Amino acid sequence: MERREFLKATLVASLGSLRAAQPLPRRRYKDNIELSIIGFGGIVVVGLEQSEANRIVAESVERGVNYFDVAPSYGDGEAEIKLGEALEPYRKHVFLACKTQRRDAPGAQQELERSLKRLRTDHFDLYQHHAVTTLEDVERIFAPGGAQELFLKAREQGKVRYLGFSAHSVAAALAMLERFPFDSVLFPINFVCYAQGNFGPQVVAKARERGAARLALKALAYTRWPEGTDRRKTGYPKTWYQPVTDRELASQALRFTLSEDITAAIPPGDERLYRLALELASRFVPMTPEERRALLARTVGVEPIFRA
Repeated sequence: MERREFLKATLVASLGSLRAAQPLPRRRYKDNIELSIIGFGGIVVVGLEQSEANRIVAESVERGVNYFDVAPSYGDGEAEIKLGEALEPYRKHVFLACKTQRRDAPGAQQELERSLKRLRTDHFDLYQHHAVTTLEDVERIFAPGGAQELFLKAREQGKVRYLGFSAHSVAAALAMLERFPFDSVLFPINFVCYAQGNFGPQVVAKARERGAARLALKALAYTRWPEGTDRRKTGYPKTWYQPVTDRELASQALRFTLSEDITAAIPPGDERLYRLALELASRFVPMTPEERRALLARTVGVEPIFRA
């Protein structure tokens, strides 16, 4: 099946599922703000026609999704542009998060202004340092003239409401939390990474201690693709890792993440996995300790996508 036909078929199935599912629960983020426990990752609209992006966003809002997250790097700006149009009718009713990977203040300001224009808004509810990976990243962000200066200035100007960061490193995340009272951290909270990589629990604990809300990534990740894999032939070209596609295991994986002390989780940018996460989350029941132990025991021999 051609890529465009595949995406259209996926979208039709997604919309039918979205209409049939139950409303999503919400949890407190900060102050009086509550977010849907599943967020909409901007990568979902990459590769879609604008009309299709409009439809899936509209159906998501109808289902109770009020947390949308995007970044300039998603589709080299495509996600921001398409999400901007799709979200325009609902902007006042959703929590919109964006990011920058620029570590200097001038570069971050340039990206912020461009992102605001693309997303057709005068402010972001949450602005985040994107993909903080090394301690060098942390130092550059907080150095004189670093991106953190722009974050504080933008908050004073009302261009952003809350400040946060995303990270793929335990050391970098802990260092960021020590340096500034961020409002939230977006971090992988994944059953394989917890069990086999000791990756995640220490960040959740530190964020809780520092009063930062926890937002989760990679709930439906399993392991890395074998070396040399052509992702275009896997059926999941938008995920750089092997996702959990078995429905029963996906249910447990998502329940694991949502049972941790977090506000919300953003599924992979694949339309089918997003649909599946919405459906499963609408019937969410916290894991029991016994279920949690059994799930973690199933990960023996599985290589995590991240290690501490």
